[in-house]
Amino acid sequence: MVETLILVPARMGSTRLPGKPLADICGEPMIVHVWRRAMEAELGPVLVATDTPEVAEAVRRAGGLAVITRADHPAGSDRIFEAAEAFDPDDRYDVVVNLQGDLPTLDPMVIRAVLDPLTDPAVDIATLAAPILREEERHDPNVVKVVGTPIGRDFLRALYFTRASAPFGPGPLLHHIGLYAYRRAALRRFVSLEPSTLERRERLEQLRALEAGMRIDVACVDTVPLGVDTPDDLARARATMAGHAASKKDERP
Repeated sequence: MVETLILVPARMGSTRLPGKPLADICGEPMIVHVWRRAMEAELGPVLVATDTPEVAEAVRRAGGLAVITRADHPAGSDRIFEAAEAFDPDDRYDVVVNLQGDLPTLDPMVIRAVLDPLTDPAVDIATLAAPILREEERHDPNVVKVVGTPIGRDFLRALYFTRASAPFGPGPLLHHIGLYAYRRAALRRFVSLEPSTLERRERLEQLRALEAGMRIDVACVDTVPLGVDTPDDLARARATMAGHAASKKDERP
């Protein structure tokens, strides 16, 4: 049994949707919905890492844990590393899950799935992908693709991540889902590395790990969760959450 800590990085400075952690969805801030989904996964403690006291206070009012981190972190991985070291200086937790704070409709079972590749002790980092079903997404640079070699049913060893349409030729493409599970030592090593050449070119942080020789394995799931990056995404999330709430109300005796 590994001890798992879920970290949710949340910052207010989104360029396309400023203040999105506190965006209201069905009467609660989005970050609280994400915290609830993470708690429902029942993997271990859930800690929101933010540079904004208002975000931390919203989580604490809901009964959650939050820590204030530095405001100058270049990426979410740096923020979760600072939070993990502060929360767990004795390395009690073997695995740190980096769960993005803009996935309010995420199925908790998907969070659990990201741990599956770590049953192999050779894996440093685990992540997720789902088949691309819409043709326009195959060529959309905002849809990150993972290229990997199959190592079992629904598992890949990642060879590359790209914004291009890859691999070339007929066959399925996989949409990378930005949810990661790091072994604690792997996270510590990762944040100590300088940004790599391909990372800068593709603007994909995970390429730093591959260029450094770290192993990333991928568990394949059925669908891509709704990420909230724009006002339109927020409207979809509100409609989805309202529909779920109505369904639960109808199910009550």
